[in-house]
Amino acid sequence: MQFLTLRGCAAALLLCASLPGLAEPAKPAGTAAPVKPAKPAAAKKTPAPAPEPVLAEASEEQLAAADRAYVGDYVCEFKQNVQIARHAKAPGYIEVAWQKQRITMKPVLSSTGALRLEDVTGRTLMIQIANKSMLLDTKLGQRLLDDCVHPEQARLMAEAKAAAEADPSAAAGNSIGISPVK
Repeated sequence: MQFLTLRGCAAALLLCASLPGLAEPAKPAGTAAPVKPAKPAAAKKTPAPAPEPVLAEASEEQLAAADRAYVGDYVCEFKQNVQIARHAKAPGYIEVAWQKQRITMKPVLSSTGALRLEDVTGRTLMIQIANKSMLLDTKLGQRLLDDCVHPEQARLMAEAKAAAEADPSAAAGNSIGISPVK
């Protein structure tokens, strides 16, 4: 009985070994396998530009705030740059270009005197104060750019410094009233 089982196993092994040969017809000697056409390389798809947001007509306050924005090139920390321009199609709006992004922003005057440039999509915020500007990511809660200075901001800071050096008592009037003792 054991002999028949061994014989059956051997036959099954021989049959399994011959199955791959049965699936493909035998090729005559010296013929090469057919060459499959190569798949075309996948072209890198560039993402489609985001649709331009629908912008509401600017109010008088917004138009006044847009006039206060410093347009042009800013030099920022870590040798970064940002460009600010008036929106080409929508008066009262500002476009901020940084890296490969173009962000449409709505200018708003704050109660502190700072100019806020608010991203119309709600993602970023640029704040312009007297001595610098900064770009913030409001979703992540962090600064993207800091110490951005427009040539007009640099000029105003240089004038304030020169005035303080020329009349130190005037600079003391701008402090909290504490003068260092010499």
